[in-house]
Amino acid sequence: MVKLSFGIKTAPQHISYEAIREVWCVADAEPAFEHAWLFDHLNPITGELDGPCLEGWTALAALAAETKRLRIGLMVTGNTYRHPSVLAHIAATLDVISGGRLDFGVGAGWNEYEHTSNDIPLYEPAERIRRFGEACEVWKLLFTQHLSNFEGKYYTLKDARLEPKPIQKPYPPFVIGGGGEQLTLRVVAKHADVWNFGGGEVETFLHKIDVLRKHCEAVGRDPSEITLSIQPRVNYDDLPGTVAAIQPYVDAGARHIILTILPPYPAWIVRRLAEEVIPQITVRD
Repeated sequence: MVKLSFGIKTAPQHISYEAIREVWCVADAEPAFEHAWLFDHLNPITGELDGPCLEGWTALAALAAETKRLRIGLMVTGNTYRHPSVLAHIAATLDVISGGRLDFGVGAGWNEYEHTSNDIPLYEPAERIRRFGEACEVWKLLFTQHLSNFEGKYYTLKDARLEPKPIQKPYPPFVIGGGGEQLTLRVVAKHADVWNFGGGEVETFLHKIDVLRKHCEAVGRDPSEITLSIQPRVNYDDLPGTVAAIQPYVDAGARHIILTILPPYPAWIVRRLAEEVIPQITVRD
């Protein structure tokens, strides 16, 4: 039987940590949910630009300590914000803190304002994605080798150490977001355990899957090794409509479903998603 996995995403913008923690703790006690996600941004990306936005990895560490069962991650962390070797240490620490529950959500980075306002270089798309591809190699070395050496175009390691290693072996699953057809999906084909479709019509999803399969063929990867992921928004006023909107993507091959909720969170949201949404979404013959 083909299995679906369901998670919840609470973008840490325009909301308090306490509100996020409450949702995560309720979801942690609800078996219908298997994973939970934040995002990695320096400022809100929807609604008003002014307003609170918690730093993703810091908040994730706190939530790792507050939960016991859920797999946890950022959907997705931007390679441009931290040197890959620094991020490797952060991720390994989170995997240790969480007892081996980290899903390593990563991407090339994209938000122009966050980069220009903070003097963080935002390279042209092709360079950004090539840097991301090298970063994937750096992360895998640091997660698995006692001494890591790497000589790339953008990154270099010289007898680099990372201890403790992640609990998960050989490393936490790589969840890669992005849909660029020439470069990003080739990185997905080489490195991803899960590919997250950023959004769009089902026809676009199907087209991207076809492109991904061709990249997998080119790099010698079995495309069935890569789980297809989506992150639809929940309509609080129309839960049956939410089901109807998600089902076509499951019919197209999505198996990793991240239910994105926006603040303010209704007190009933986790329970009703578990009772009224998740059971209605199925893999149909």
